[in-house]
Amino acid sequence: MLNPAVSRMIAQSGKRVVITGAGGWLGMATLELLAEALGDAAQTRVVCIGSSARSLALRGGQTFGQLALADLGSLPAEPTWLLHYAFLTKDRAETMDEGEYTAANRAISRFVVESLDSIGTEAVFLASSGAAYRAEDDSASPGMRLYGALKAEEEQRFADWAVARDRRAVIARLFNLSGPYINKHQAYALAQFILDAQAGRPVEVRAPKRVYRSFVAISELISLAFALLGQSRTGVTRFDSGGDVLELGEVASAVNRVLNGGGVNRAALTQAGEDRYAGNGSAYAALLAKHAITSVSLDDQIADTAHYLAQPQGALA
Repeated sequence: MLNPAVSRMIAQSGKRVVITGAGGWLGMATLELLAEALGDAAQTRVVCIGSSARSLALRGGQTFGQLALADLGSLPAEPTWLLHYAFLTKDRAETMDEGEYTAANRAISRFVVESLDSIGTEAVFLASSGAAYRAEDDSASPGMRLYGALKAEEEQRFADWAVARDRRAVIARLFNLSGPYINKHQAYALAQFILDAQAGRPVEVRAPKRVYRSFVAISELISLAFALLGQSRTGVTRFDSGGDVLELGEVASAVNRVLNGGGVNRAALTQAGEDRYAGNGSAYAALLAKHAITSVSLDDQIADTAHYLAQPQGALA
């Protein structure tokens, strides 16, 4: 659920909300939050955009039509907040030809930016990635560096639009999220840990070195995003997602405790160094406090994500 004050602000704003990449994890979770906040009005206030036209079904039974990305520029002009999630992510960077991957993401990004004015966009929330910090990190994988470089490039593209038009852009570098509609379970340690616990298996932490992550609930993140969109008509605001920084062994122990799992198996630490992927938690916490948004505890994040994964559609996501 969105922060109650943020929900009221969205409802009272009268703004149309357009979500690109609506069928992905972040898109579906955002759509559900808006459906809860707006009620029946969500069907007319929220526009879903994706790679193809199809129907999106929420776990509560509501369905929303999704338009193809090519139809974005044909929307009638009206005051709009646009949430941009459409991007080929890091897993695709690892498998696609580098030139094709780069061209595809640049085409998506440029098309969305070129459509903003014609549809009446007043403000944009861009879901970027913490990978942008790894764009020139020789220790990162080639896929991570490419993904990060393209995300940093997209950040600048949307910031330039906001500055040139004297409008609003909120840009978040996201690290580790939790919550319903989580997909690609094999790519996310939290999902793997929860599935282990739900199956009665020991929670397996296979990393041979220390791995540090920080998690935030999507409901908390999107509450902050909308609060920042509504804070000002102009200007560019950038922030990292935060949360407490924990080693994966600590995360696994929390999952095991919350879900009454079968214990934790932590692989031996045979490699030196560490893998740290976490944002500026203190700055993020300050933003939450400024907008009176309560942080969701890790225990509650685990329980909420586990509830989704226990449902049939969650297990298949």
